[in-house]
Parts: sequence; C-alpha cells; structure tokens
Amino acid sequence: MHDEHAIPNPDESATPDDSADGTSRRAVLRTAGIAGAGLGLGALTGGTAHADAPQGAPAAAATAAEAPPRKGKTMVGVPFERRSTVRVGIVGLGNRGGSMIDLFLAIPGVKVVALCDPVKDKTAAAAKKVTAAGQPAPATYTKGDHDFENLCKRGDIDFVYVATPWDWHFDMAKTAMLNGKHVGVECPVALQLDQLWELVDLSERTRRHCMQLENCCYGKNEMRVLRMAHAGKFGDLLHGAGAYNHDLRGLMFDPDYYEGPWRRLWHTRLRGDLYPNHGFGPVSNYMDINRGDRVTHISSFGTPALGLAEYRKAHMPAGDPSWKETYIESDRTISLVQTAKGRVIRLEHDVSTPHPYSRINSLGGTKGVFEDYPERIYLEPDHTNDEWGDFGKYAEEFDHWLWKEHANPPGGHGGMDYIMIFRLMQTMQLGLVPDFDVYDAAVWTSPVPLSHLSIKAKGAPQAIPDFTRGMWKKARPGVDSEKPQA
Repeated sequence: MHDEHAIPNPDESATPDDSADGTSRRAVLRTAGIAGAGLGLGALTGGTAHADAPQGAPAAAATAAEAPPRKGKTMVGVPFERRSTVRVGIVGLGNRGGSMIDLFLAIPGVKVVALCDPVKDKTAAAAKKVTAAGQPAPATYTKGDHDFENLCKRGDIDFVYVATPWDWHFDMAKTAMLNGKHVGVECPVALQLDQLWELVDLSERTRRHCMQLENCCYGKNEMRVLRMAHAGKFGDLLHGAGAYNHDLRGLMFDPDYYEGPWRRLWHTRLRGDLYPNHGFGPVSNYMDINRGDRVTHISSFGTPALGLAEYRKAHMPAGDPSWKETYIESDRTISLVQTAKGRVIRLEHDVSTPHPYSRINSLGGTKGVFEDYPERIYLEPDHTNDEWGDFGKYAEEFDHWLWKEHANPPGGHGGMDYIMIFRLMQTMQLGLVPDFDVYDAAVWTSPVPLSHLSIKAKGAPQAIPDFTRGMWKKARPGVDSEKPQA
C-alpha cells in the first residue's frame, strides 16, 4: 500500500549545490548549520536551559509546559474563507516540492500562481508543469534564499506551501502568516519550543491557519483504523505506537540528495527524535489528541550514536567533509508519551541503522489491537484462538469516504499525498474548518526538542505544553471527517 521504499524521503526539498545565478544554497545552509550547532538548550525549549537537571526534576518539566498569555483568539473551529479558486504559492522545488506541484495541478479549482527556489533550473522545470496543465505562467522567485519573502508579499496568493530543508520552515511559515497567507509546512514545522509557541500565537493573531502537512494521517490504513477506533471497535483505547524507522544512511551521505548535506548535520546537534510527525500524527488522531484528550509528558531514551560513523568509515573516502563531523544523534530513540486520560503512546526514530521501513502504526484497546508493517488485527469477538485476522475485511465498512471517492489516487506514497492535498484544497474551496490546525502542528513536532532534553536528563519526563490553552477538553471533528454536501 505504502510505496515509501520507492521514494525514501517524503518531506524535503533536495537540489544541486548552486543556482544558475551563482547563489550557493549549500554555502548558506552550511552557515546556518554552524549557527545551529551552537543552539543552547534554552533555545530548544524557549526558556531556561534545564537539560542537565537531576532525573525527575519537576521544575524543569513545569517550566517547559507553562502557557504564555494568549495574544489573540483561538483558531479551534475557525473555517477557511470560502473561495471557488485556491491560489497557491510553492516554496522549495526539490524532490518533495517538485513532485507535489503535480498534485496541486491535478485538483480542479486550484491555480499555482507563484514558485520559489534559488535553483533556477528547478523553478523553470516546475513552471513548465504549470503551463503544460493549461494555467498561466507562474511568477518565479529565484534571487537567493530570501526571495520567498517577496512571494509571500503577493496579493494573489491564498495558500503558501513550504517544502524546504528544516532550517527554513519556521521563518517561512512565520513570513507567510505575517503577509496574510494560510500556510502548510512539511515536517517538522519548527525545531524549537519557543518557535512552536510563536507559530501558535501568530496563527491566532493573524487569523491565518498554519498546518503541519502530515501525509501519513491520510494513509488508507491509518484512516481505516481511525474510523474503527471512533466506532468503538477497539473498545476503550489504551495504547498506540508510531515511528519513523527508515535506513537513510546512503541518502544522508549523498552530496546531492540532502543539500549541504543539511539533514546529516542535524545528527551533530540533537540526540532526540528528529522526525516524530509521521508516527505521532496518526496515533494522535486515533486518540483525539487536542479534541478530548491531550498529551502531557514525554520520556525519551536513546542508544549510542554509532551508525553514521560506521557507515562513513565503510563508504566515505579520506578527506570527505563528513570526517569533520561528530555525530551525537541516538541511532534509535524510544519515547513514551502520557496523555491526560492515562493512555500511553510509544514513538521511535531510527534512520542510522539497517532496518526495513516501518512506521509501526499500532493501536490497542480493551477489545483488541491493530499492528502495521505488516498489517494485522485481532479484535473480540471477531477473532479467536490467538490468531491474527484479515484487516482487509474491514475495508468496505470502515474505509474513509475520501478513499472510497478516490480509489486510485495519483502521486506517491500510495496516494496519501494526493488525498491530503485534495482534502486541504476542498476545505479551502468550501469554507470548512481544516482537518488539523496549528495546535496539532505544535504537538506533533514538540518531541523534537523535548525528547532531546529528556535523553540529556537520563529519561526524566518533560512536560508537553498545552498549546490549545485548555481548548483540548472540547470534542471536535478532525481527520475523521464527514463528506461535505457541496
């Protein structure tokens, strides 16, 4: 079902070193990497550095969780403005952005009006796709790494899509909202706790939605499990798990795939879960996180960082720039997340060791359990004798209407990319509330800084902020949506 083995990295832009006008994105990103390597733990948390506090120190967790005063009105339940045509600007036209443009162009009522990437060849290739689809030639922004600011200033854009290296996500999301645009960002939406709070505050103040475009929430299996959970098939929910276990060693040492190579450099900066969203998002949906329950604490543990150094020794020649790097990112990070209702979520991250692709994607309750990779299910009274059942038998009753309406969607990752973009554009065209919002983006990304702090504190629990400021107690719809009557 999922073809992420064929497309190893679902969420980033990767481009050659230099733009046609001589602007070196690699040089810019290397500078950003040097600055990022000096990030203090205070920057990660947005508060006082407390990563080396004694194990179990409650003050550290409490400090991280305190919600600053609200600077605007909540974005919970706020619909988009209804519009017959959604005008899109795309920032980042590498592997991810360069393929996702095809999906935007495949949806009626969506126009791609502006493109931005300092690599002119990439921008030109994307612009040809737009005109080939019968749309007017888009405006292009290729004058350096900050030309996205000019794209965001345009008056004819409703939605900005960001598919760039992680270092840029926060600044681009912030700039889009400050210029009156709704924005969707690939994973993760930001990398520091204070940045997550700033995005929440900006969304509330500008009345613009800021969304983590988590495609795995729209996977066929994930949406079927979601509907089954909401129908009570698992009974009272108890536990779930999600992961990003994916051997990326070869790609991280590829000088072209991860530009800079920016992704590998993050393994010299943090020890925690660098990419929690693919696993955390779907399980959060199952458990109605921010919609009746919330996550409260995370405890993380990490193995030694050995995998990348061993791969480098075996495959990289002497004198390669990578030999100057010291890797600290745990080869495998395992986190346990507690919810207000007492449920437990297990998260894993491993991109540095040999491992078949797996997002784990499991859910358990008082009536049974589902486990993915491979998919299997055991529910009472449907199954007996300790033998797994056929998950496919639940398709007719519980497949989401989006998958029934789009049985063979175009695009990568088994079609979930298209389902996500189609649904997002639909909510904008019909003036509906989006399936997820800035609060979900902040929660799903919060393990990035907090798992690092927990590992540094020998597994001490770190409080996860209530980004909704109390609105989580109210049940409300999410990805398990009803088909609109348009």
